[in-house]
Amino acid sequence: MIIRTLASVAVLSLAAGAAPVAMAQASVSTSVASAAPGFATSDATDPYLWLEEVEGERAMDWVKAHNETSLGVLQGDPRYEALHQQALELVQSRDRIPSPGFTHDGHIDNFWQDAEHVRGVWRRTTLDSYRSDTPQWETILDFDALSAAEGANWVYKGATCLAPEERYCLINLSNGGKDAVTLREFDSVTRTFVAPGEGGGFSLPESKGGASWIDKDTLLIARDFGEGSLTDSGYPRTVRLLKRGQTIDQAVEVFAGQKTDVSVSGYTLRDADGVVQAVLLNRGINFYESETWRLNADGSTTKLELPLKSNINALVAGQLVVTTDQDWTAPSGQQFKTGDVIAWDLQAWLADPKAPARLVIRPGEREAVEGINATRNKLVVALYENVRGSVYVYDPADWSRTRLDLPQNVSVGVGSASEQDDKIFVSVTGYLNPSSLYLADAATGAVDLTKALPDKFDASGMRVDQFEARSTDGTMIPYFVVHKDAMAMDGSNPTLLYGYGGFQSSLLPGYSPTVGKLWLERGGVYVIANTRGGGEFGPKWHQAAQQENRQRAHEDFQAVAQDLITRGITSQPHLGVMGGSQGGLFMGAMLTQRPDLINAAVIQVPLFDMLRFHKLLAGASWIGEYGDPDIPEQRAWIEQYSPYQKLAAGQPYPEVFIHTSTKDDRVHPGHARKAAARMEALGYPVLFYENTDGGHAAGANLRETARRIALEYTYLTRRLMDQPAQR
Repeated sequence: MIIRTLASVAVLSLAAGAAPVAMAQASVSTSVASAAPGFATSDATDPYLWLEEVEGERAMDWVKAHNETSLGVLQGDPRYEALHQQALELVQSRDRIPSPGFTHDGHIDNFWQDAEHVRGVWRRTTLDSYRSDTPQWETILDFDALSAAEGANWVYKGATCLAPEERYCLINLSNGGKDAVTLREFDSVTRTFVAPGEGGGFSLPESKGGASWIDKDTLLIARDFGEGSLTDSGYPRTVRLLKRGQTIDQAVEVFAGQKTDVSVSGYTLRDADGVVQAVLLNRGINFYESETWRLNADGSTTKLELPLKSNINALVAGQLVVTTDQDWTAPSGQQFKTGDVIAWDLQAWLADPKAPARLVIRPGEREAVEGINATRNKLVVALYENVRGSVYVYDPADWSRTRLDLPQNVSVGVGSASEQDDKIFVSVTGYLNPSSLYLADAATGAVDLTKALPDKFDASGMRVDQFEARSTDGTMIPYFVVHKDAMAMDGSNPTLLYGYGGFQSSLLPGYSPTVGKLWLERGGVYVIANTRGGGEFGPKWHQAAQQENRQRAHEDFQAVAQDLITRGITSQPHLGVMGGSQGGLFMGAMLTQRPDLINAAVIQVPLFDMLRFHKLLAGASWIGEYGDPDIPEQRAWIEQYSPYQKLAAGQPYPEVFIHTSTKDDRVHPGHARKAAARMEALGYPVLFYENTDGGHAAGANLRETARRIALEYTYLTRRLMDQPAQR
């Protein structure tokens, strides 16, 4: 076990007939030709740089005016209130599976939000109680009460507890949902924060970065230590040792990266008994390449012989498990392929880098490893074939495997694992399958259905189909279609196409109560495109659309849209698209390259100005995905698709809905603001909404989340269900 973190709510990541080639190319050429020459290709030619001043008075006046207009339109729609109430009931429902996390002593922790606990509570129960119909929870920390007591807008971002006792924990608190957090030491037994001061509790001011326990009186911290301590991406550049009683400026530097790196961090590699086996330092050279160093007892460091593109996944029975995302020749002379999962005897390998490794998994062409965790004695892996999951248990003694007896043709996820025995939670879900949770015994293979959600929407008469669309270069792109059996194939179905297509993030089948209730139940069709850039078929599927090949992912998404129309599932007046963050860039490329295919676009917390993305907040960290606009050769390929510069007059753009968050300190809200301002200047109708809290998830609490969802589906109803006129 590497580290146990009590995770908070998931956020949008950075973190869901063949198209005629000639048509796609002609459409791109038309948009390029009619774009204003040189618009926003430099600071001098961008009239909306002032919108990048996040809290600037002029910018916030602009935001306020647009919020009033957009909320007036959407909340004034007679259907909004019903959609809002449905969304609120769903997101605040207590009828959810409490996400379980094993503590070291076998108890179950959970972070929970509902109508009475908008910011949430960290709570605990026994395993037997958790498995019952009415678990008896003990509250460890109430974040609503904490916020009220301190007059703060705290958003919980997780806790890291000191193994093996896990009494003392570092609580991550975010002001309004930002990535930057304040860290405070908390005693989970007395349920109080440990008072800071000489010899008192650890308390670290707001910063991006993290901290890891070495022992009760020592932390390994990566923070903002002042001038020169951050990378160009705005993340920590140094790792330091902080002793109890020291101020942060007294922490001793043990490792430093380069200013051009993405970030550095440190963590402890612990066995199942909580004993530190190695103190490791990670130097993130770019988003995908990193070095791992060992911090030795004398304070010196040793670089470990690992591929630059690799991940340490687990430590189980003395075996270090690593995934490589590149072809690699190990110091032992062994050759491994992209996507391989390999393992070493940790101590033998630390003593001799040429110690041989064992190949654990080599995924096939249409397979991908989507999750790895370790129990006390076993490795548990979620392995997908053609975007459908299975769970396998691997025995470190010989790396033989057995398959757990779980439902087929669904998504599976390996959850929290016990360090005392071989129990592990496994989640199962599908587009029409309410989430269920199994408790598996990796030693015996036994699985027990522990919890299952009731239906959150009426899925009777619905089905899921998987099709493929041929992209511009001939690659077949799979996509799922969720719809009613009685769907007419006459192009009349209101259809929402969702995409992401980046950072090796896979869009896997999953149950969404809000999509089901607010869209499918009302006759909508929901489509998920598994384009290149994602991780659905492993690292190579992602790498095929990186850097100079980014346009392939856009063409994949557009091919799916065209295929939906060719099959008669929908037509332009009834087809809308949705995506956030990197997916927001997807929407921008669709808008500027193939607006003829769509009648709606929900553009969530987007990247949009790709010539300046690396200069805004965490943008420099994504150069590994997109390229560097400051390098002429790379700027040339980015310019070919950057949506902000490609917006042009005289195009068949639909009215779009763009939303973002003032408190998003990952993707700068200036992207969304400038996109809306440019479109309005060109004469297009735009609905723009900015949540003044929320972070990158665009929702600081459940009520704001419900409002955002209701706004989105009100917009989609207006555009796709209200008999839109053919252009």
